[in-house]
Amino acid sequence: MVLCPRQPKTALSTATATGSAASFSRVVSPPSHEPLVFNDANRYWAWHSAMHEEIQALRANRTWTLILFHPFMNVVSSRWVYKIKRRSDGSIERYKAHLVSRGFTQQEGIYYSETFSPIIKQATVRLVFSIAVSCGWKIHQLDIHNAFLNGVLDEEVYMKQPPGFVDYALPSHVSLT
Repeated sequence: MVLCPRQPKTALSTATATGSAASFSRVVSPPSHEPLVFNDANRYWAWHSAMHEEIQALRANRTWTLILFHPFMNVVSSRWVYKIKRRSDGSIERYKAHLVSRGFTQQEGIYYSETFSPIIKQATVRLVFSIAVSCGWKIHQLDIHNAFLNGVLDEEVYMKQPPGFVDYALPSHVSLT
């Protein structure tokens, strides 16, 4: 499976003619805000690189397989969520893009009550901190670039190919998780 980044017209800035082909460039200056939609993010190298890094991690972990779409499939869409990771002094450390499935597009009665994103509760974090403080342990922060849970699903989940990273050889295929 080869995923190539798509370059939508709205995400391209200046064009320069080089011989018979035109080459396009993205804005190089780092963005100072978190975009809400793909087209805004893809204009910047920093966000494009973050999306490409996420796709590479998903491919390396064999997160999905592309299969031909059939009308009987309940396919959910996906979108990108962007986050600027900052250092303690407020300066930008890196740009992070997460690909998330849009589970709210599920239909009632078809795995409608299922959630597929486990999170930690704030009360648990407080408990761990209080134990560490009472025992005199040192606390360190760790930022994990990509984390994958190896859960076993009893059903098949179909997702549209990620915005901007549709496989040109298989454009009508969907991702099977």
